[in-house]
Amino acid sequence: MKFFSTLMRSSLCCAMFFSAAVQAETISVAVAANVQFVFDDLKAAFKQETGHELQASFNSSGKFVAQISNGAPFDVFLSADMEFPEKLYKDGYAMQAPKVYAYGALVLWTMKDLDLQQWQAALQQTKVSKIAIANPKTAPYGRETMRVLNAHKLEQTLQPKLVFAESIAQTNQYIHSGLADLGFTAKSVVLSPEMKGQGKWLELPRDVYQPIAQGAVILKHGKQQHAAVSQQFYDFIYSAKARAIFERYGYILP
Repeated sequence: MKFFSTLMRSSLCCAMFFSAAVQAETISVAVAANVQFVFDDLKAAFKQETGHELQASFNSSGKFVAQISNGAPFDVFLSADMEFPEKLYKDGYAMQAPKVYAYGALVLWTMKDLDLQQWQAALQQTKVSKIAIANPKTAPYGRETMRVLNAHKLEQTLQPKLVFAESIAQTNQYIHSGLADLGFTAKSVVLSPEMKGQGKWLELPRDVYQPIAQGAVILKHGKQQHAAVSQQFYDFIYSAKARAIFERYGYILP
């Protein structure tokens, strides 16, 4: 009798384990490059809460729009702005209008011995020959950077120094490697465990640009192939746990 009882318990445990394994899913998430460091924490917290896995791809938001429009099988899109996910929604690739999950902050970052307090003067120093900026056509942080330079009538003066990267991720590589003397990036990057304490950075005054509204959408593929888990992750992005993670990385909460 004891043998059968032990066998039953063992079978029940195996069944429960098998059931949990079968139910666990992996969804594919298109993640704007400025969210790259944050995403590790989001992924771990989501898995702890739900058991589901997130497979992330990182790129500029504009490039993701092109990929998704051409059939890339992403389930959820975390954009660096609202315009790109809004376009996907209007074109039928997203299931609802985008909703802001965080507002990004823009910083000037350098690995070199430069005084950033007078940031406009720092950009114009003769010893500064290369300034890294994400491509304003595809990367919202690059677009906002150019608006800042235009507002201060610096675009023409600095044009020979500007080095355009494909995304914030590549911008970070240019700055961190010293290929660029300094550059504009997301505050979440300089606060990440990987980069914290490296170089010098200055958050740009909020009155020189608008905090960057970043929106998320469930994509058509996610709705068709992984509806429940895609919705679960989308809801998680706006949960108290995720909001605390975003805030830790310097984002402004909606």
